[in-house]
Amino acid sequence: MRILITGGTGLIGRRLCKALLADGHELTVFSRKPDSVAAKCGAGVHAMAALNEWKPSQTFDAVVNLAGEPIVDERWTEKRKQVLWDSRIALTEELVRRIAAAECKPAVLLSGSAIGYYGGRGDEELDENSAVGDDFPARLCVAWEAAARAAESHGVRVCLQRTGLVLSTEGGLLGRMVPPFKLGMGARIGDGKEWMSWIHIDDLIAVMLRLLRDEQMHGPYNATSPQPVTNAEFTRELASVLRRPALFVAPPALLKLSMGESASLVLEGQRVLPKRLESAHYRFRFPELRGALENLLN
Repeated sequence: MRILITGGTGLIGRRLCKALLADGHELTVFSRKPDSVAAKCGAGVHAMAALNEWKPSQTFDAVVNLAGEPIVDERWTEKRKQVLWDSRIALTEELVRRIAAAECKPAVLLSGSAIGYYGGRGDEELDENSAVGDDFPARLCVAWEAAARAAESHGVRVCLQRTGLVLSTEGGLLGRMVPPFKLGMGARIGDGKEWMSWIHIDDLIAVMLRLLRDEQMHGPYNATSPQPVTNAEFTRELASVLRRPALFVAPPALLKLSMGESASLVLEGQRVLPKRLESAHYRFRFPELRGALENLLN
């Protein structure tokens, strides 16, 4: 297939490109830094510096939309919220306009979303039919998904990937947690009751490939392990796999002080279950946290 990927130079995008190239697909990656695409995504991957380079006569069989500024890297000032909004919603709207203009439409649009869609819900079990939350991440995800679903009116199959906490040795959550844990400075958050809905990077890529290939799959899918854990459980397992103590506690008040409103992403977890993936008979390679961490860190 000829596949266009936005956000292809990020953690998930790089791994997806590697898998798709191994399967022999022809890839084009949209990036604000096109000169970095070959090095990050693989030799032979075409770079697109602006979406208006996609001319109506050019055909892509599939589009994967992963673009979006990192949501936890900075405090959520009003200016930062607008950057987050534009990098997701505005870009997706432009992408759908390019799809509409294409003489030959792609068969599928796989568009990113996140479990932030559900907001902080405590111990409530959440699946794809659960109600949306009412905080900023939830509003962001709702608008992001709506922008992508506009492609359905052009005959395109749309899959929405509500991704959880991605476990990888190349960055993301583990990239931030492992160094202090290795120094014996690992810490749980408060009482550790916050739920963490995670997924191994290998499972995430396998899910994405399935969504691209399976013509029966459409709509939202929770890309999370079927066994979410609390922060206390995650802390204990990570410390055990690294053979280090984790005796400290990060006070919620300190996180709120340092992170502002964005601390809600850490303090208000979601207990998310991948019901639609299980109904589609997807078999997780790493359903349990212990096995996932041992695979990645040992």
